[in-house]
Amino acid sequence: MTDPDWWRGAVIYQIYPRSFQDSSGNGVGDLKGIVDRLDHVASLGVDAIWISPFFTSPMADMGYDISDFRDVDPIFGTLADFDAVIEKAHALGLKVMIDQVLSHCSDQHPFFVESRASKDNAKADWFVWSDPKPDGSPPSNWQAVFGGPSWTWEPKRRQYYMHNFLSEQPLFNFHNPEVQKWHLDNLRFWLDRGVDGFRFDSVNYHFHNAELTDNPPCTTRAPEAPLGNTYGWQQHDNDKSQPENLAFLQKVRSVLDSYDPPRATVGEIGDGDRGLATMAAYTRDARLNMAYSFELLGPGFTPDFFKKALEQFETHSEGQSWACWAFSNHDVPRHASRWEDKAEDNNALAKVSAALLLSLKGSVCLYQGEELGLPQVELAYEELTDPVGLTFWPEDKGRDGCRTPMPWTKSAAHAGFSTGEPWLPVKSSHVALAADTQDGQSGSVLEFYRAFLHFRAKQSALVKGDIAFVTAEENGLLVFKRMDSDSTVLCAFNLGESDVEFASDDLGEALKLSGFDSVPQNGVLHLAPMQAYFGRLA
Repeated sequence: MTDPDWWRGAVIYQIYPRSFQDSSGNGVGDLKGIVDRLDHVASLGVDAIWISPFFTSPMADMGYDISDFRDVDPIFGTLADFDAVIEKAHALGLKVMIDQVLSHCSDQHPFFVESRASKDNAKADWFVWSDPKPDGSPPSNWQAVFGGPSWTWEPKRRQYYMHNFLSEQPLFNFHNPEVQKWHLDNLRFWLDRGVDGFRFDSVNYHFHNAELTDNPPCTTRAPEAPLGNTYGWQQHDNDKSQPENLAFLQKVRSVLDSYDPPRATVGEIGDGDRGLATMAAYTRDARLNMAYSFELLGPGFTPDFFKKALEQFETHSEGQSWACWAFSNHDVPRHASRWEDKAEDNNALAKVSAALLLSLKGSVCLYQGEELGLPQVELAYEELTDPVGLTFWPEDKGRDGCRTPMPWTKSAAHAGFSTGEPWLPVKSSHVALAADTQDGQSGSVLEFYRAFLHFRAKQSALVKGDIAFVTAEENGLLVFKRMDSDSTVLCAFNLGESDVEFASDDLGEALKLSGFDSVPQNGVLHLAPMQAYFGRLA
């Protein structure tokens, strides 16, 4: 618990509190529910938990619109309940990281209520305000992530205010030093309560171009980008990822490093084609400890795709940066469904993808339910709560399908998540995979996660070692080495639909894992679809 470098190569389990465990029967997960289920998390062999927002909020964006940065929303409990989470997690050997949403707040936050009232109050310059163009239109062409202009008109000030997401989420003006200082004080509040680090939401969205320069059109739009959302029509050169943010992140790091032991940070990077480069820039020169972007959270599932992504990051990194990889989280469809067309056996896909993710160079985020092999849930429009799905249905069904409650007990009402009606339904596809049906069952996805996480912890090269790719072939074969000063491990995966062979003079001593039982013969490794091999070379 005192290793200042604990985050490097750590496995962090993301808890989405609304959907983890409800202790009160109101259908919404809460902090007491987290305490009740932390033994399950610890049994996996992870190093830390990351808890998505539980702060006071009107819930326009499910807690990512905060109205009090220093308190718990009553729907989740109290500050005392949060302290109990810290105490239980630390007793189990788990670090605790919590979300911090610095770029914006709720439009019901007292500071914004004051700011929008006039141009001459104490908080007038705490948010991004601008006069209209002579024709009354917004001051720039910037578009919001959730669609439409990034500007909303405020009659009281006769100005527009900026928001990168919903209009209910006004952007703080980080060009104001007082805003930066206030946010750093908020970090200290939670650090003093015992948190071990932060996950920073939209960490490259803090600053905007002060001249409000228009964004150019996007010339590299991804083919899967929804046409109904105007955000993807621009290259976002001026409304995020500004150079001033680098100096602010150094201030953040200085605060966290002032604690003993130093606390850790992981940032969420949403930066399109520049994501890997931004990740590298943000995790060097005493800024963030680690960061993730959306490269591995999409449809890509080929050896060449994974090889290129990691090699590009390493090129940008120049040996100074550190990644935190994930295949699923609360913002994207679960990978068990994104990649379901790649394998005939969903359990085999869940296992090989887990082994791959946990073998890549970097730290890892696992999303709750991933260890059960949960697929994406299909919801009807009338069951949705997510503003994205409600706006862009059916082209974009939103994020509710990956946010439904955890299934704990197959025979219990709502799979043991709540005694009341859940905020999102628990569907039969999840009930069938409930944790109690997999616990202790040989061959289950849950037991595979436990076995692999404990295996990984014993292989120092897989935790903090370097990576060198050997081959990435169109037939599905992906081979790389992980190595440190103590050992070298050969990692081979068949991500294809047919058997593959890999010949080498040194395939090492087979490190057998339940479910992966291939053994080289005469210098040739045979791998069936969705199988992997690990061999100790030194």
